[in-house]
Amino acid sequence: MRALFSAICIFFLTFITASAQNSPDCRTAIPVCADAPIMGVTDGSGDIDDFDPEVITQTGCLEKGSVSSANIENNTGWFVFRAGTDGQIGFDIEALPATPGGTITAEWDFALYGPYDETTGQNYCTIIGDGTSQPIRCNYEYNDTGFTGIGVNPVDGREGAPFVKSSQNTYDEWLDVTAGEIYYLYINNYNTNFDEDPESFILTFTGSSVDDDQNTALDCTLRDEFLGLDIVACEGDPDITLSALNSPVGPNISNITWEYDADDDGTYETVLATGAGQTELTVSSPNSGRYRVTIESTFGNTITDDILITFYGIPNLTVNVLDDFVNSNQTDPYNVEFIPDGDGDYEYAINGGEFQDDPIFYDVPPGLNTVIINDKNGCGTSEPIEFLIVGYPKFFTPNGDGVHDNWNVYGVEQLSNPVVFIFDRYGKLLKQMDLNFGWDGTFNGREMPSSDYWFRLDYDRDDEGVLVATQVRRHFSLVR
Repeated sequence: MRALFSAICIFFLTFITASAQNSPDCRTAIPVCADAPIMGVTDGSGDIDDFDPEVITQTGCLEKGSVSSANIENNTGWFVFRAGTDGQIGFDIEALPATPGGTITAEWDFALYGPYDETTGQNYCTIIGDGTSQPIRCNYEYNDTGFTGIGVNPVDGREGAPFVKSSQNTYDEWLDVTAGEIYYLYINNYNTNFDEDPESFILTFTGSSVDDDQNTALDCTLRDEFLGLDIVACEGDPDITLSALNSPVGPNISNITWEYDADDDGTYETVLATGAGQTELTVSSPNSGRYRVTIESTFGNTITDDILITFYGIPNLTVNVLDDFVNSNQTDPYNVEFIPDGDGDYEYAINGGEFQDDPIFYDVPPGLNTVIINDKNGCGTSEPIEFLIVGYPKFFTPNGDGVHDNWNVYGVEQLSNPVVFIFDRYGKLLKQMDLNFGWDGTFNGREMPSSDYWFRLDYDRDDEGVLVATQVRRHFSLVR
């Protein structure tokens, strides 16, 4: 269920500057609309590193800087908006003094990320934080007018242009949007003292779409989802703080009730907190589930919102060998499937190769292999997990270099009563193989020439508890 507005609430939002709480983390970005300027404040870099300071030293035009204690994050604020119509969007970020009548000390810069499609199921904050998604607008210049943004600087009329370092233009070019697109706006105060003192600004949306209708330029129903978009987090992450003060009624609250639906099945079985002073709720790992807040305002109306929070851990998996000498009648090629424990967004790699989304791998090498599974939400990568494919190599090179000098059936010890015979291409028996050492490519002490050779493997295969005499005939190459 989403927020319900009263006429008096709309009046206040339209004709006065809307007050927004600080959201220093991407995952709790504040949904905003264009129907009123937004009073923002930043007082730190949040509970979680949206940009790993050891990995991401630049994103778009934003740089870590030369100060050793610097970071791409300093005094930060995150906002999210959804385009309501096709058209042109911009915004102004106006620096304000830390105290009324005081000196402006903030030096605001920004990065805008998107557009994102809500139907893709992407974790936007993850792909922003790991550098996969780069800013489409970005400005890191010195704000000599106290303004930065997208569009036209209202002080000197200078039009925005693509970012060029040291251009002294604090405005980027207009943004053409399509209805339904999601954008994340990252605002950061790169002042030189790094003291994390609260700094204030006003965010005002502009552009032809806003001029046409400020109530539809951005989809204001997103602001009704004042708890933010659903959150994907990692087990062990810092606590997540949900704020009721981001609702359209602001601080005009007579009562608040927080509820919890652990299974996300529509039944809120637990009341977590209630009372007018319960403006925030802290959610700790690994308490996945849907959280709902009901706000009774002093205006007499009731507003609700809910958010799904999912914590993922470092993934585990089960290896299911589909095809080899042990697991099927198909003995070439060898195929394997990886079954993850969990419902995250995973990718897989075997033997140090490239990751793939498909958990089934075809034509896997015989012998001992390794697989790693990576959580694409950024929650970790498993240690290499070994698995055995019982099968034979298609060539060997007995040249004494220690690599592929002997031919054998890998994992043959996993078979019941195995016996291997080697033949030349004419069917002459060369050797009943010693399974501990394999075949070294000789016959009666004489090196055999490069050619194709045949083998016959006799063994008993377990077929649903019954041992069935099985025979495999294949060929391989000796290469000198």
